[in-house]
Amino acid sequence: MADEALDQPPDAAPSPSPAPATPPAPATPSPAALLRPRREAFEHGLLPIPKLIFPEGTLAQTLAQLKEKLAASAPDGRVPAAALAEALQIPQEQAALALGTLAAVLPAEDPALGDGAVDGAAADIRDVLLFLYIQSYKRLVPRSAHKDSPAVADVWPSTSAFDGYLSALSPIQTIVHVYDGYTSRPSIAIIWSLGLNKLPYICKLLSMHTCLSPGLHCTDQIIALKCVWFSVFECLFAVTAVVLCLLKLMKKLSQLSYLQKHMANILTLLADSVEGEGDDSLVLTMETFEHLGFLVQFSEGTSLSQAATFFANSDPDMPAAPVPAAQVLDWMSQNIASSLEYSAERSAAKESNLQTMSDLDVTMAEANTSHPRNSTPSANPAYYRNVTFVEGFSKTSVVKHASDIKGNSIKVLNCHDSVIYILAPLKYATVYGCSDATVVLGAVGKVVKVEHCERVHIIAAAKRICIANCRECIFYLGVNHQPLVLGDNHKLQVAPFNTCYPQLQDHMMQVGVNPSVNKWDQPFVLGVVDPHDSLSHPAGVSDVKAESATCLDPDLFTNFLIPSWFGDERQEPTNCNPFPLPEIYGAFQSKKHSALEDIQKMIRELQLDENRKRELATALHAQFKDWLYDMQ
Repeated sequence: MADEALDQPPDAAPSPSPAPATPPAPATPSPAALLRPRREAFEHGLLPIPKLIFPEGTLAQTLAQLKEKLAASAPDGRVPAAALAEALQIPQEQAALALGTLAAVLPAEDPALGDGAVDGAAADIRDVLLFLYIQSYKRLVPRSAHKDSPAVADVWPSTSAFDGYLSALSPIQTIVHVYDGYTSRPSIAIIWSLGLNKLPYICKLLSMHTCLSPGLHCTDQIIALKCVWFSVFECLFAVTAVVLCLLKLMKKLSQLSYLQKHMANILTLLADSVEGEGDDSLVLTMETFEHLGFLVQFSEGTSLSQAATFFANSDPDMPAAPVPAAQVLDWMSQNIASSLEYSAERSAAKESNLQTMSDLDVTMAEANTSHPRNSTPSANPAYYRNVTFVEGFSKTSVVKHASDIKGNSIKVLNCHDSVIYILAPLKYATVYGCSDATVVLGAVGKVVKVEHCERVHIIAAAKRICIANCRECIFYLGVNHQPLVLGDNHKLQVAPFNTCYPQLQDHMMQVGVNPSVNKWDQPFVLGVVDPHDSLSHPAGVSDVKAESATCLDPDLFTNFLIPSWFGDERQEPTNCNPFPLPEIYGAFQSKKHSALEDIQKMIRELQLDENRKRELATALHAQFKDWLYDMQ
């Protein structure tokens, strides 16, 4: 998969004794030769529109009938939004959204489709069928919340998006089980059951336990509390990376298993019928085979037909002969099985490491080297083939330039009380599980996805954005398409784009973001329930629309100044915003600037002695500190 780590396969253990009669085991395929699911299709290509999702038992039959309808209405093999809307019996705007989403996750640009929004845009019928097929995929879902959540809320003030993957134990229960006095180290269970943003509460509870321990001198209590802090940080740094790698492997295994289960139906759906009997009656051309690149890939730049033995070395001047679908299925099944086997071995190895780490002490030096801040691209497992991770930062600022980005995608995960600057051209960006943070995304040419965030400010210049399950967030947007809002959202606000950095317009031009079109205030709202999860929902809930976003009060709108990270390069923070401000927001900005100029002029004209000047400066500094504290 494009976002999997470049780990080498584990070396074969040397045999303890010679066994000449046993033939040597076949070499484990390298990661580059393994078939990988395309994460873009599964992460950004699923829409919670019920009429796009067919029951699994009748999926192949329903899509075969739909193929006949679409082929009859589109003899050239191209499906416009109107034909898709008629065939699926959905509103035209939903059909246009489906084509736009398909365009955003295709592995290569389709000139006839464009971004799915222009008049006359039409998608290849084979891509449409594959897109509709994977709408049946069920994502891995978090575990359920604690059964006695009100009882936990008094000591556990807020929930974390990261908690969904962790145990449902309350902090009190966890500490009672794994912490017994200041001389013991917290076990791995603390980290497994608690989210990263709970660290202040962990330490508060542990310090209360330490201070109440009888017979401890005050100095001993301080030493004990320091031991607790060091132990918690050791476990966090050493374990979090392993846990997250396991979760990513689980996601990949889930996608591979889905493809393994459905590949026969997918090939039958794409195949052409010819004269013959049995398996020879269905064939795939090389062109149709290449469309499977929507779902799987070997590595960047390697086409499926180059990797497949039956199409390899075909004469480019001569059309390759069609191949029986059964032969293609055998080849795909073998490659998927190899990938599953390799991924399962890696998962077992990481689980073994996790178990070992739970039984051993981790030195502070080892813990520090495993933290993303101190890792190099060659050593950090967070550096993946086609995606860069900004992960687990708290109370800090992080800046990433184009030279720091690995591939064309970025994921900002579980960052809290921080400011994250991503000043680079990208295709995809994901912000997940962040709280009380500001994230600046320079230019994203495909999709931005923001999920499970609380009290986060997102500043993004992008073609598309999808917002799901967020609370009390503000989105400062420059987007060419309507923001997609879905899931369980509360108190969301949208506002015009409000920042700039020197290379922004160049980055926007590189990825195709048009600054003259900004649909920040036109959210497209879908349902509260996501049919792609495997949870059961009460009857009727699937018809409930998500809570939409409101426009930010113009009086509260301010420009966001990005510090100069570029040496002598200078920018004009109030005049270089590439997206024109709406008139009402521009009027309030002018009003604020005029008020500021009046205050500056009045201060300059004051006739004050040195003592009064110092008093004035002290008062201004105090007011500024109060304002800065309130902004946090």
